[in-house]
Amino acid sequence: MAEAYIIDAVRTPRGIGKVGKGSLAGEHPQHLAATVMKALKDRNNLDTSTVDDVIWSVSTQDGKQAGDLGRMAALDAGYDITSSGTTLDRFCGGGITTVNFAAAQIMSGMEDCVVAGGTEMMSLTAQMSQEKMAAGLRPPMMGSYNERLQKVHPQSHQGMCGDAIASMEGYTREELDEVGYRSQQRADAAIKAGKFAKSIVPVVADDGTVLLDHDEYPRPETTREGLAELNPAFTKIADMPLDANGTTFRSLINQKYPDLEIKNFHHAGNSSGVVDGAAGILVTSEAYAKAHGLKPRARIVATANMGDDPTLMLNAPVPAAKKVLAKAGLTKDDIDLWEINEAFAVVAHKFVTDLGLSWDNVNVNGGSIALGHPIGATGSILIGTVLDELERTGGRYGLVTMCAAGGMAPAIIIERVEDFV
Repeated sequence: MAEAYIIDAVRTPRGIGKVGKGSLAGEHPQHLAATVMKALKDRNNLDTSTVDDVIWSVSTQDGKQAGDLGRMAALDAGYDITSSGTTLDRFCGGGITTVNFAAAQIMSGMEDCVVAGGTEMMSLTAQMSQEKMAAGLRPPMMGSYNERLQKVHPQSHQGMCGDAIASMEGYTREELDEVGYRSQQRADAAIKAGKFAKSIVPVVADDGTVLLDHDEYPRPETTREGLAELNPAFTKIADMPLDANGTTFRSLINQKYPDLEIKNFHHAGNSSGVVDGAAGILVTSEAYAKAHGLKPRARIVATANMGDDPTLMLNAPVPAAKKVLAKAGLTKDDIDLWEINEAFAVVAHKFVTDLGLSWDNVNVNGGSIALGHPIGATGSILIGTVLDELERTGGRYGLVTMCAAGGMAPAIIIERVEDFV
């Protein structure tokens, strides 16, 4: 079986995902995707007529984000028309899945050069939700609600799921707030040290104006005391009627866990930030890289997918990590750096607790609580983040995983290399 290598990884800055506040909120998502695709082309002198496929992730494939963004953005980036493209949806996990699929195609020998990645403009998602609700339609975030399926596998709002898991596990508000505080402190230190500079490419308007060249969501002024004063975010929606039968987000969870008293723990300071962004990763075979003078940065060691309880929704990362470690023939002690997406503080806290890890090598440069979570792009961002940090520290293995709606989690292990193995 052929090896799959990561040649390069880039991302846009993450802009605040709110119209009127975010520097990227007025852009088309295709432009963000094209920005990172063009950067991969230019940084690696990539002959795009040799790109076998573009595999892209977008979670909310509606409005401007619909219509196979992978293909359209490649054309916008000036790729040769022979470079095909496809777009997939694994909710939050799509940005890992695109890289995993690229690796599978290359390792199988079917393709030699694939550009993988993802885009999400959450400013658009929020706007679409408001417009659809005003028109009496179901917003995109609730698009999969199906009364028949909910009778078998009730699925609630992700924030309510986070609160339910924290209630079930007996976590405290202080423990979860500490995850948020740590994320902000580490992200601030990383930004000041220029740790994201290698991967970030600025988003530029057609007239050459730089729209954004840095992450604009972090709040380094965050304090533990300030976090403690924030009101829980999901109390109002918990009992919002979803249908004529009076079904609520709370009742969907209690349908399966009738004795669970759901307390409210999560708020804006310990939940992932709403942002706009894109990321891209160039994956090739050894033969392709050598033929085109490309130097590998990492080898893709193993990939895995895992499903878990869709009602609690956020618990699949731990079994996904165990599964990908087994596939790689590694143990947790072999992993130098871990990246677990901070969708909600409970996800990261449970991951570290259940696996018996130390925060010393988990999310060392902060996470989505501080930096934001552009859903379809985040997985690819995290792969690039762990790769950059492995190179800085001389580490060997990095493991990346994240929860996804429907109770899923993709995972990947990469190995830093300086040449082909």
